[in-house]
Amino acid sequence: MAEYSRKQEALDYHAHPKPGKVAISVTKPFTTYGELSLAYTPGVAEPVKAIRDNPEDAFKYTSKGNLVGVISNGTAVLGLGNTGALASKPVMEGKAVLFKKFADIDVFDIELDADDPQDMIDTIARMAPTFGGINLEDIAAPHCFVIEKALIEKLDIPVFHDDQHGTAIIVAAGLINALELQGKTLSDARIVCMGAGAAAIASMNLLIEMGVTLENIYMCDSKGVIHSGRDDLSEYKAAFATQTELRTLDEAMKIADVFIGLSGPDTVSKEQIASMPDKPVVFALSNPNPEITPEDAKSVRDDLIMATGRSDYPNQINNVLGFPYIFRGALDVRARRINMPMCVAAARAMGELARRRVPQTVLEAHDKTHMSFGPDYIIPSPFDPRLIDFIPPAVAKAAVETGVARAEYPSHYPQPVVDVRNQ
Repeated sequence: MAEYSRKQEALDYHAHPKPGKVAISVTKPFTTYGELSLAYTPGVAEPVKAIRDNPEDAFKYTSKGNLVGVISNGTAVLGLGNTGALASKPVMEGKAVLFKKFADIDVFDIELDADDPQDMIDTIARMAPTFGGINLEDIAAPHCFVIEKALIEKLDIPVFHDDQHGTAIIVAAGLINALELQGKTLSDARIVCMGAGAAAIASMNLLIEMGVTLENIYMCDSKGVIHSGRDDLSEYKAAFATQTELRTLDEAMKIADVFIGLSGPDTVSKEQIASMPDKPVVFALSNPNPEITPEDAKSVRDDLIMATGRSDYPNQINNVLGFPYIFRGALDVRARRINMPMCVAAARAMGELARRRVPQTVLEAHDKTHMSFGPDYIIPSPFDPRLIDFIPPAVAKAAVETGVARAEYPSHYPQPVVDVRNQ
């Protein structure tokens, strides 16, 4: 009965008082004939001519600079798989709500009936002049890699597949802090990654950029450890094929300082967690059901630090910590792309925020009297109002310093809380 009530509550939320979660609002006065003549003909001709003569004026006279396209073909929706484009719309509208709520970014959600990656590429490229950035969402691997890569090369606005890079940034931020608390470092940590899909590959690439060595990554798929002796690997998996005698997850877990699960529910046993070296870090991120529950993991280890993708456990790896603020920083300097240094800067800024004193508003949101940096608080709360002050400045600064920004670092921004160049 409770399950039915929750289901009906969700349906009612989306249906009333009118269908959907987003709408378009007018931003200029529009109550007189004079305002009509400015908003449309003949006044609208002036910005048209200005943009024709100088395309950069589109950022000055239209909503392009604060407008993101959230685009999906519905081939990998949440944990539901290939639902089709139309059924992905509630999720894309939800993404729009989060962009607006957390970073005041406007969104058009676009659901494309296109399973062929080239169709996606061509369609998105043709509509790109509308937007200041593109957020790709819920597109199955390996097509997501092909689509994102082609669009990054083709377009002069940021293209960001959040299922890849958003997850990677939050994982990296949490892992920096968890390893420090455990007295370990990225450069020395041996990492077992269960899963070899989009999020797993992006997460490992970002960790390598931040100091993890490829030789210390043991990526596993359904057949075991991805090693150099295998001849059944895609080009994406082959990039993580290490020279090792390890063949099974059982064997790999015995040397792992870190386990990162981006696979499916109940794929790790208590015995495997028990076999890990002292002071392990376990990120079981399959959602809604993790690779192993915190209860089971902590029943065999009292020295671990654990994160999941769920809000009902501490240390939720939640993409909402990243994408609104990453795009905010990128849009505010009119970035042409979101590059790896911008992702690193976002992760380091996010990690730093978790170390700061937790404000009262966050305590109230979590119904707690005390929260502080430690094993149960390695990542900021999504309700921390300071995320907007930490992440966009770091991202914007990195964009300017790596030459992908069209505008200068905004004068109203504070200086980043971490040095985006030297860490």
